[in-house]
Amino acid sequence: MSSDQRFFDFLKDRIGLDVASVGAAIIERAVRQRTTASKALSADEYWQTLQGSRDEQQALIEAVIVPETWFFRYPESFATLAKLASKRLTEINHMRALRILSLPCSTGEEPYSIAMALLDAGLKPHQFKVEGMDVSPLSLEKAKRAVYGKNSFRGQDIAFRERHFSAEDDGYNLSERVLEQVRLQVANLLDPTLLANEPPYDFVFCRNLLIYFDQPTQQQVFEVLKRLTHVDGVLFIGPAEGSLLGRLGMRSIGIAQSFAFSRQSLAEPEPLASAFAPTSTPLPTRLPTPQPVRQPPRSAAPPPPVRSRPFAAVVPLANTSTTANSDAAALLASIAALANEGKSTEARAACELYLRSHEPVAQVFYWLGLLSDVAGRALEAQGFYRKALYLEPQHPDALMHLAALLQSQGDTAGARRLQERAARSERAADSERKR
Repeated sequence: MSSDQRFFDFLKDRIGLDVASVGAAIIERAVRQRTTASKALSADEYWQTLQGSRDEQQALIEAVIVPETWFFRYPESFATLAKLASKRLTEINHMRALRILSLPCSTGEEPYSIAMALLDAGLKPHQFKVEGMDVSPLSLEKAKRAVYGKNSFRGQDIAFRERHFSAEDDGYNLSERVLEQVRLQVANLLDPTLLANEPPYDFVFCRNLLIYFDQPTQQQVFEVLKRLTHVDGVLFIGPAEGSLLGRLGMRSIGIAQSFAFSRQSLAEPEPLASAFAPTSTPLPTRLPTPQPVRQPPRSAAPPPPVRSRPFAAVVPLANTSTTANSDAAALLASIAALANEGKSTEARAACELYLRSHEPVAQVFYWLGLLSDVAGRALEAQGFYRKALYLEPQHPDALMHLAALLQSQGDTAGARRLQERAARSERAADSERKR
């Protein structure tokens, strides 16, 4: 039942999801859950229920797309937006409010972060409006309630919480001042008529979505995004999508870690190696976490230790002890924390310390790959991702990011092979969990 191609095709048609990008096991699990919930006795019976019920169609989509987001994810994007917004207001002589779009907006953290960033930068409420759109009504209902738990506040810099939230028994309530700047609505980016009669937006945020589509869908979505973005506007994307946009005819605006792109002539595509080129005076470096906004959840726990491989010099250690294992685990946790907080230089140093002090593990090379990927060093990133996969051939995040990197460079066949490996790994893991 669960591997029935009909369900994969349905999700691709409705939300553009490429099954290989997330792994078949996640979709299979969602189908099983909804089959049980709908009291269907077989795959065919559930398929008939699905075809005849819009509510069930939405329920299956909701079961697949589990949001993963938090406030001020990729902080440099919001710092860049604040600077560009003031400049844009001057360019249009303050004749109208800035139009800003966030999609998919998930449970609201991104569009509300946009509003908070602009208010904190000194913009007045009448000078900008933010629209958040998502395919999930359930996520939008949570966004409209605007009550958030601790998981929505990550990193060390959460001073904005004191300015814009009030603590209540059930979490942190967002202030009316911010809520009034954001309008939320259900929408599907695959709808060719999406906002067809609306003027374009000065700034569009669409992050960590394109990597979950196959190439034809990526092109389709890109055309919609290009139409929605003003000719003088800026499109903010995810860290793994920069080279893809360069190939599709956009260029980096040149601010490190902002992941911000503007239009250019399709005859002069952005060189892949410079898609994340820093300015002559780089801004403080911040590294985002690798998970896309709508990625179904994966384990963030460090992988178990593996046998030593000849990738890095390892300082001889005494006999393995509880203390040594504890030190290694603490250093791995420190690497993740530094990277998640945007401290890329410190994270890289911690990775190198780990490799000097402990046997190499895939997760360290994965972090080094992501650090290089975000910095625009594509070949270096490939090398680190491949080292991670040498140590742990089915490392899910290394497979995903290396596939995205290869696809952005035009190696569709190589990307597809890695996506298929990831899908097989998901199926195997799911089978093991059922035992």
